[in-house]
Amino acid sequence: MTTLRVILDEMLTTTPGSVGRYTEELTRELIATAPRGCTVEAFVAASTEAEYAAIDERLPGLHALHKSALARRELQAAWQHGFTRLPGTGMVHATSLLAPLARHDRLNDGDQIAVTVHDTLAWSHPGSLSPRTVSWHRAMLKRAQRYADAVVVPSHAVADELRDIIDLGDRVRVVSAAASTALDVPSDADERAERLGLPGTYLLAIGGFEPRRGILPLIEALPRIDDDVPLLIVGPEADDPAIAGNARVRGLGTLTDPDLAVVLDRAAVYVSPELEEGFGMSVLEAFALGTPVVHSDAPALLELAVDAGVVVERDDPEGYPERLAAAITSVLSDAALAERLAYSGSDRAKAFSWRSAAEKIWQLHADL
Repeated sequence: MTTLRVILDEMLTTTPGSVGRYTEELTRELIATAPRGCTVEAFVAASTEAEYAAIDERLPGLHALHKSALARRELQAAWQHGFTRLPGTGMVHATSLLAPLARHDRLNDGDQIAVTVHDTLAWSHPGSLSPRTVSWHRAMLKRAQRYADAVVVPSHAVADELRDIIDLGDRVRVVSAAASTALDVPSDADERAERLGLPGTYLLAIGGFEPRRGILPLIEALPRIDDDVPLLIVGPEADDPAIAGNARVRGLGTLTDPDLAVVLDRAAVYVSPELEEGFGMSVLEAFALGTPVVHSDAPALLELAVDAGVVVERDDPEGYPERLAAAITSVLSDAALAERLAYSGSDRAKAFSWRSAAEKIWQLHADL
């Protein structure tokens, strides 16, 4: 019996974002597509009984769940310095850089370790992360250079960026994610929209106010957009100082999956103004729901969207808000364009699937 052990910690972070979704969706599909004679086990840092139960419920068919005696932060430090190993031998797949990267014998013992790098923010935009997080990512990538048998990235854009940072040889593999299967519009969508106070027409963005997100230039673009269409932002709270007093901007805070599906589905335009992005899962989720998308020309977003969205150039930062406003206005004022974007986005989303991602991961480990 061959066992693939998946590191699940990203699934249990306090505010699981796209990496948490990626971890859950990919692991579920790895279980579903396991070749004959193969099983999937998981490893997680010390957690609560409720969190262990949630893993069992959300990942049916998981063969075993190994629980570390170390909490997440302690485990991060231990693995950064090469301490502690996983139980058993064989294949290890980490959905981030959190992995037991140490010397092993792939050829004679069959041990192998694959890690995942979702973006290069720790190098390109270190100010958007805490100093501790930046230091940890940089240290773990150096360990991956020494000990990882494969490094999975979500886009060719990230692969190119990594190539400029560190020499990983031919070990980098591009395996794209897909839209979250949890974002289905619920049957009580009208009631949820009323409770959330959704306007009839609104723009939507997701993310905080760190510079690389591009949310502040988007807010600056609003006065150039006619009809006082408001901007709703998932993530920041309504009383966030960055938007307090701005009548056209409202923070929605963190939303449940059903609420997020409703908010995404009903937006007139989803705007992704990121100055840098590793993949763009929220763009893909907007595509899947048929919501027109305006996005920056960050390489990963161009790669993801192809021509299914309206592209805004990031060069000339002073003119970026004006270009965002023009792109958004072009969609709001042209029903035919909005409809065409809805169809092209929906078609583009169908090019990505978790099944395809899982099959590529199984093939990667088979090739190793």
